[in-house]
Amino acid sequence: MRTIYDFTATDIGGKPVSLGDYRGKVLLVVNTASKCGFTPQYEGLETLHEALAGKGLSVLGFPCNQFGKQEPGDAAEIANFCKLTYDVTFPMFDKIEVNGPATHPLYAWLKKEAKGLMGTTSIKWNFTKFLVDRDGMVVRRFGPGDKPEAIRGAIEALL
Repeated sequence: MRTIYDFTATDIGGKPVSLGDYRGKVLLVVNTASKCGFTPQYEGLETLHEALAGKGLSVLGFPCNQFGKQEPGDAAEIANFCKLTYDVTFPMFDKIEVNGPATHPLYAWLKKEAKGLMGTTSIKWNFTKFLVDRDGMVVRRFGPGDKPEAIRGAIEALL
């Protein structure tokens, strides 16, 4: 049986990171974009991160340009935007694909573990969120319209 700890991703600075480094934490994995109507969710994600990191939460942001080309920048531009606009301190990763033939292996696994509406596996839009428990297993998928503050209770139940 696979867990999130079996995957590696490249951080926004270009360094490979084993997701095993997050072993024992509750994770909220989010595909993000800088030019989306849901982009203000960065603020709520950062609030969750600041409030709950001490209890064991890590928010992990994965920029993606597959929805309306709403993440056109390179890694440096994305990192700069996140820091200057929302003062993001949670880990951000390199831009990935979450659907199609070049889907990042992590997202292929996340989608299989927590299907969307009516059993679909594809990601429908930016700011889809996956909640992962301390054992590295996906607990639930939240849609883009689910604001971070609205899912705080589900996160706290796992902490």
